[in-house]
Amino acid sequence: MTSALTTLALDGELTIYRAAEIRTGLLAARSDSPEGLEIDLAGVTEIDSAGVQLLMAACRDARAHGQPLRITGCNAVVAEVFDLFDLSGFFGEALTPATPLQESTP
Repeated sequence: MTSALTTLALDGELTIYRAAEIRTGLLAARSDSPEGLEIDLAGVTEIDSAGVQLLMAACRDARAHGQPLRITGCNAVVAEVFDLFDLSGFFGEALTPATPLQESTP
């Protein structure tokens, strides 16, 4: 039996230019979701180190408060950056298995 997590879907740029806005939304979603939070990244079109730091902080914050956190929807853009920074170990069970990257055909 799993508890219902609140889903926060992020879209567009997850970059330094939106870091403050996204941070506010993440903190509000976490505090409004005592059963846990699911962060859906399927709509993310760009992610940089500031976006990665926000996700890492959200994960640390959820762990500190004993709340479940799950990261879903890791599209090719997100998966590439997560692989670059080797983040699967940090996120651990929070990171749902991503669909393997598929080569595009001309």
